[in-house]
Amino acid sequence: MTASASPAAGAATAALEAPSGQPASAPLTRVALAYIEPRFKLYLRFGEPARTHQLDRWRRCAVFLPGAMLCRIRWQANDYGTVRWQLMVMQACTPLDAAQRIPGVQPGARLLLHAEGENQVRAVLARIDAIEALGIAPVSVSPAYWRTLANRLAARLPLPEYTAERHAAWLTARALP
Repeated sequence: MTASASPAAGAATAALEAPSGQPASAPLTRVALAYIEPRFKLYLRFGEPARTHQLDRWRRCAVFLPGAMLCRIRWQANDYGTVRWQLMVMQACTPLDAAQRIPGVQPGARLLLHAEGENQVRAVLARIDAIEALGIAPVSVSPAYWRTLANRLAARLPLPEYTAERHAAWLTARALP
């Protein structure tokens, strides 16, 4: 069987198509997701994909429009327990934007926050839960807040709260020309 005739190749091609209502030339960001029961999870904590395509039993591909915010979590284990925790908050970008190459993210994305290790990931997840408790969708949070969290994690300083006032200021600034 040739590569073009395989079901996975057809699924990958379908995942690359533009979502309905979008022009075929829209620059899309594709994010690989996977789940292998006792060993590996690569999933979205938040994000609103334009389309999600099931590649096979274990793998999916989420497609995002430019400017979309998402959080991807990677968890790995072996026979002795957890070996890796990773959390990335990123923003899909256009071909003209500066983007970082991230494994499993094609063609790349603007990396706003990268947390590595159980303690850092749990701290960021607690902040995400607090944001959701305020009734704010994490995808609508200011990118500057995610960068601030990343800098505070790197400096090992206390993480700031995201408040309704900060969110209102972000929405107001975004609405200005």
